[in-house]
Amino acid sequence: MRKVLDVLRLAEAAIAKENGINMDDIQQLLGLRARTAQRLIHLFEAAFPAVEKRKDPDRTRWWKLRNEPLIRYQGIREKELASLETAILRARQHGSPLEVHHLESIRDRMLASMTPMEVRAIKRSAKAVLEARGHAYRPGPRARLNADVLTAIEGALDSSMQLLVSYQGKADEVATDRTLEPYGLLFGVREYLLARDPDKDERLRSFRLDRIAAIAVTDHPFQKDPEFDLQTHAAKAFGSYYSEEEYGPVAWRFSPEAAKVAREFEFHPDQRVEDTDDGGMIVRFCASGWLEMAWHLYKWGDGVTVLEPTGLADLVAAHRRGDFPSLP
Repeated sequence: MRKVLDVLRLAEAAIAKENGINMDDIQQLLGLRARTAQRLIHLFEAAFPAVEKRKDPDRTRWWKLRNEPLIRYQGIREKELASLETAILRARQHGSPLEVHHLESIRDRMLASMTPMEVRAIKRSAKAVLEARGHAYRPGPRARLNADVLTAIEGALDSSMQLLVSYQGKADEVATDRTLEPYGLLFGVREYLLARDPDKDERLRSFRLDRIAAIAVTDHPFQKDPEFDLQTHAAKAFGSYYSEEEYGPVAWRFSPEAAKVAREFEFHPDQRVEDTDDGGMIVRFCASGWLEMAWHLYKWGDGVTVLEPTGLADLVAAHRRGDFPSLP
């Protein structure tokens, strides 16, 4: 049965990918070794004799399917439905209504291709998978987000339109109107809109979503910086908040006991790890957001020491403690 499903998965990829699939794709897609992948491709060719085969000048072999009704009408499997439901739950918890809407649309369209009896069976199986994964509901504190705010932001991002925002910079300030050019959303302990305020300058600023009192998409388009990359920008922050003034080298020294746990963490995509002679470790990366770093470091008690920057070391110095019952 597993081989049948693997052959069907190859057929899906051979249809979906514009150039088809090659042997590297097959190994990565199914996590197979070279010899196993070669045996499977023979089964695939036998099951789908209409597959188009070609060989590039560098001797790379490709397989491409153009039109295969068997694949088009196979519906969705229970683990796939469970993963889709998990994605919907996460999107809903992060307060992303448009993403929830699109994912639900995909789910419903897939289920609509199946008979009612098949749908009932697949839903029961998917529910069991979800419960086994522990994703039925993820408790824990998080800021409440206004769905209308997120809908407006996502609409402006899709259309590259300016936003008119009533924003409260600090909790004790009166909200003021601003015209913003949205560049993206950053989710973390707090959720932020990354945008430019053209009335001030060309800098990208972070605006807390929970402090947006009112919002509307305008009829005024703007030109995004074609060189901007959201993932690159996000990596400049430890969490979801970026501060140009705080950006720079960060170094944390973990004690031998804390290092046993710290080695399981990725603190930053570009981190560098150094082992120390006493069995501890030092993590180095470049980022900003000292407050979010301090929130995280507090969980480690006195098991971590901030080597740099000095400002962060001063921020956490009075809060290091050794009476935590466990590490993160």
